[in-house]
Amino acid sequence: MSKKSKTAFVCEQCGADFPRWGGQCTSCGEWNTIKEVRLGGAERNKSAVGYAGSRSEVKLLSDVNLSQAERIYSGISEFDRVLGGGIVCGSVVLIGGAPGAGKSTLLLQAIANIAARGVSVLYVSGEESLQQIAERAHRLKLPADKIMMLAETSVQRICDVLDQVKPQILVIDSIQVMHTQEAESAPGSVSQVRESASYLTQYAKKHDVSIFMVGHVTKDQSLAGPMTLSHIVDTQVMLGSTDDARFRVLRADKNRFGSVGELGFFAMDSSGLKEVKNPSAMFLNRPDKPSSGSVVTVLWEGTRPLLVEIQALVTECQYGNPRRLAVGFDHNRLAMLLAVLSRHGGIFTANDEIYANVVGGIKVTETSSDLAIVIGVVSSLRDKVIPHDVFFFGEIGLSGEIRPVANGHARLSDAAKHGFKKAIIPKANVPKKSIEGLDIQGVATLSEALAVFSEM
Repeated sequence: MSKKSKTAFVCEQCGADFPRWGGQCTSCGEWNTIKEVRLGGAERNKSAVGYAGSRSEVKLLSDVNLSQAERIYSGISEFDRVLGGGIVCGSVVLIGGAPGAGKSTLLLQAIANIAARGVSVLYVSGEESLQQIAERAHRLKLPADKIMMLAETSVQRICDVLDQVKPQILVIDSIQVMHTQEAESAPGSVSQVRESASYLTQYAKKHDVSIFMVGHVTKDQSLAGPMTLSHIVDTQVMLGSTDDARFRVLRADKNRFGSVGELGFFAMDSSGLKEVKNPSAMFLNRPDKPSSGSVVTVLWEGTRPLLVEIQALVTECQYGNPRRLAVGFDHNRLAMLLAVLSRHGGIFTANDEIYANVVGGIKVTETSSDLAIVIGVVSSLRDKVIPHDVFFFGEIGLSGEIRPVANGHARLSDAAKHGFKKAIIPKANVPKKSIEGLDIQGVATLSEALAVFSEM
């Protein structure tokens, strides 16, 4: 006699499970998103686990092999950088992005390079036809004679094919259209995405197959599907575009084998995605004539420095309620910096509207840009131009002190390579040995930094 199938109630928005139906999800707060799903019987679930994984054995921690995981290089250095130095065998990577961002193009270019070196790869397409993918490979002039292709959406049938061809790299395009027999809901639902991703991940760990899953995003640019999808995979990267539609930025949001927050930069043209070897030059495309409110700072993104331009605009309030708008960084931090500027710098902006923007669409996630933001605001307020060859970085504390930041010497060296002549930085970041061609001036407080700026 067949076992009775199990029933669960799952939120389609966040993937939370509930013992019974409810009108509102208590996890994400959305209404009418809890749906009933039927799971497979006990016998089917048992056989599925036996197929994808095996019984675990107890080991002593000292007996675990500590050898470094083998990596496969894609031949695209920016892609390998974001992954932590290459593709780890047996890892599962989820790459998301908006439609047209270039997810499929990037993966096709990567596996073409890998297959050309004799590594077996399989591309599974559940959305596009094989003819469409072949046309893209022909347009990009990629070697396609060693790339195995499969049009399939059933996870069980895909694993059957994997047992036969035994590839080292597998691409699933996309995980949202895959389905498994263990969940009776429609493909793309929360339960189907979760069960399909879990099934493939178990297979990857058992057979040392590196899997790339393409994921869709919602209208707010977050990854579609259950939140557990991010926990299942080893690495999650997002491919997005900057303000200039020609450029793409690949960011690691989660990485068990590398740095979180690492960035890779690409340029999109008719021949596909090309690496941008010098991303600082991409974000420093400034006009020949300098203007007030424009200041350069050096961020630290992942494992390398990145020079970006920050623009500030201070204008008189017209309606009695001054606005504070920050694009590219936390607007609450802008409000805090303005309060510090008023208290410890003696410059009051309570009656002015202030707008601040990080040029190029970069999202600032660290505090090293504090000093540059404040100097940009003062520059716009006083209509005083900052020379093109000067840059600032440093964190500002609530008591007006300029705090040091990490990797200060690397930031200075990179700015010197780009032709900058003067740096105003925290006193604790001043190197013991001078850097050729760079005049470094350390400041300990905000008042000192404002005095240096006034003398320019």
